[in-house]
Amino acid sequence: MEVTPAQQLRSYVEYLRELGLYDLYRRAEPSIALSETMRQALLPAAPPVQPRSGPGPTASVAVAPAVARPAPARPAPPAPNRGAGASPISGAANPGPSPFARSNAAVTPPPAAGPAAPKSPALPAAADFPEFPDPLGDLAAPMPKPKSFDNLAPPPLEILPPAARVAALAAIQADIGDCTRCPLAYGGRHKIVFADGDPNATLMFVGEGPGADEDASGLPFVGKAGQLLNNMITAMGIAREQVYIANIVKCRPPANRTPEYVEATTCSQFLLRQIDVVRPQVIVALGATAATYLLGVRQSLGSLRGNWYSARGAKVAVTYHPAFLLRDPRMKGEAWKDLQRVMVELGLKSPVKRKDSE
Repeated sequence: MEVTPAQQLRSYVEYLRELGLYDLYRRAEPSIALSETMRQALLPAAPPVQPRSGPGPTASVAVAPAVARPAPARPAPPAPNRGAGASPISGAANPGPSPFARSNAAVTPPPAAGPAAPKSPALPAAADFPEFPDPLGDLAAPMPKPKSFDNLAPPPLEILPPAARVAALAAIQADIGDCTRCPLAYGGRHKIVFADGDPNATLMFVGEGPGADEDASGLPFVGKAGQLLNNMITAMGIAREQVYIANIVKCRPPANRTPEYVEATTCSQFLLRQIDVVRPQVIVALGATAATYLLGVRQSLGSLRGNWYSARGAKVAVTYHPAFLLRDPRMKGEAWKDLQRVMVELGLKSPVKRKDSE
């Protein structure tokens, strides 16, 4: 049995009512080309015509006027006036025509055996849409090469006398305050780990960042890695109190991860000022992170070891971080070789001969 346009329309209106749309009679005249039969069904121009009873073909039914009159069985208000392919919920245009429209181009009623409904228009190709930048592009980009400490700021104009260095370091610590300059301030930090040691030291050690023990105590290198560093310093013939110890970042990274670029570069300004105040003769960079930001290089630790570099007027040697040596004790001998070169530079003599640092 063939479904008439009126029956199609009634089904469509019932579908819209299930979606909560009732005031369809308030819409304006359709702006698309419709078949004459469907146009008469959509426009409130003619009174409703009831189908003829008895045998014979069923007549087409026009839509009720602007104010729909309820039918005995089910009310049938006029269909909504929407543009081509408009969404029944939002009114936004969709690529395809109404599923109940037989033809968008026909003006006269189609014959009994009318042609097949035309295909929906093709969806726009990807080339039709504008190019937008990748929102994750910055996150996927490689870390930029940091500036070396020599290029971050010009060298100091004067060297502070030993008596003034304690006050100068205290002023730097006061400038840091309860720092919130980088994300590490919001990662569960407990204490800012400034530094430890002699402000007039000729030897300075620079690590990566505080761990859990350092975050709790406020001092650098006090955990297991700190105990190993103390043993290494003692093996060089000096005490921990005679050196100056600091880190690239002064707040503990969550889960002891490697500091991010923005965190390390934000905190570098304070370490640079500390170096300018202490004026050590030799700086030992403990690990790849310390070497990367002190020297402004992006090289493997193995390629940096065994050479001398410079930063803020001091000679820089690169060796393994004590935490790495705890994970791989086989490399303690290599670290001891690096420290022996530092001892020669400073004129230090070890109290005992050692094959490696314990």
